[in-house]
Amino acid sequence: MTRRSPAARIESAIARGTLRLPAAVLRILAGAPVVRDGQTLDVQTQMLLRLQRLRGDATLGGRAIDRERALIDAQSRLLEPRTRTRIACEDIHVAGADTPCAARVYRPARGEHKGGALVFYHGGGFVIGSLASHDGVCRALAERANCVVIAVDYRLAPEHPAPAGVDDAVAAFRDIARRAQELDIDADRLAVGGDSAGGNLSAVVAQITRDDRHSPCFQLLFYPAIDFARERASVHTFADGFLLEKSSMDWFRGHYIRDGFDNRDPRVSPIYGDLEGLAPAIVITGGFDPLRDEGEDYAKALQAAGVQARIARHPSMIHGFVNFAGGVAGADAALSEGAQALRAALADNTHKA
Repeated sequence: MTRRSPAARIESAIARGTLRLPAAVLRILAGAPVVRDGQTLDVQTQMLLRLQRLRGDATLGGRAIDRERALIDAQSRLLEPRTRTRIACEDIHVAGADTPCAARVYRPARGEHKGGALVFYHGGGFVIGSLASHDGVCRALAERANCVVIAVDYRLAPEHPAPAGVDDAVAAFRDIARRAQELDIDADRLAVGGDSAGGNLSAVVAQITRDDRHSPCFQLLFYPAIDFARERASVHTFADGFLLEKSSMDWFRGHYIRDGFDNRDPRVSPIYGDLEGLAPAIVITGGFDPLRDEGEDYAKALQAAGVQARIARHPSMIHGFVNFAGGVAGADAALSEGAQALRAALADNTHKA
């Protein structure tokens, strides 16, 4: 686990302190309210975007790959959620499709012996993101859901385009289920979850492993990318100015999906897959996110297929909000809502184990 430099810690403290200023002061600093599609952008988020513009990193994608990867790790640590209790962490390896994948196991201090667990896939457009970028998020989920979280570092594009990351995600889930006793978890109470690209992978894993002896019992999907074949209205309504832009999406897609690959293949666009019999899900979206509509459409498609699926829109939030939960109150509330849904789902499955 990477230690932050003194400069990074100071920058984080300044950013957190700024966002804790009284709302009236933040409104003056952030500017006039931003209203779009009947929703008002959260003032802390608006201030965060202004700070990012001053830093020159208010959009995702478009730079050199290595630069983008370093940037998301640094940005995520700036306002990552913090925990109040000790979370034990262990770096391990799990199976990948071709070679082992790095993974990180998070255990809450009062976690249940052989209890439920979350297999977590990080976001980053299938191109960026890492165990480091979502370390704070995974710690927070472990604490708030009081369960083991196992984060998987799947292969990224463009070095490994689709479906390499999917193949790794599936292999990792199956390996974790096989090694449940070794990992001190319950193979019958394994959830999948992630944000953005990680939400996509979670949905795909749930479909592919549906008939396995041990399949996911719950899907925790934060603003998932669901459909590479069709753009919905929110892509254009929030095309610019809210961190993930349409140009960002095009950049990520161009690296992830190679020429000739079918955009409707359920391995990249799970909305076109067989949805019957899947695990219950919560789909948590942000009102100012270009991916909002497709995520909510996926939840509706799950409902139409007879799956218990709940839509939880946080209308004032932008894409990527789980990584800001240490400084943005609305993001923290959304992260907690997901953690509580996970906790309840794992508890509901206790009698089924």
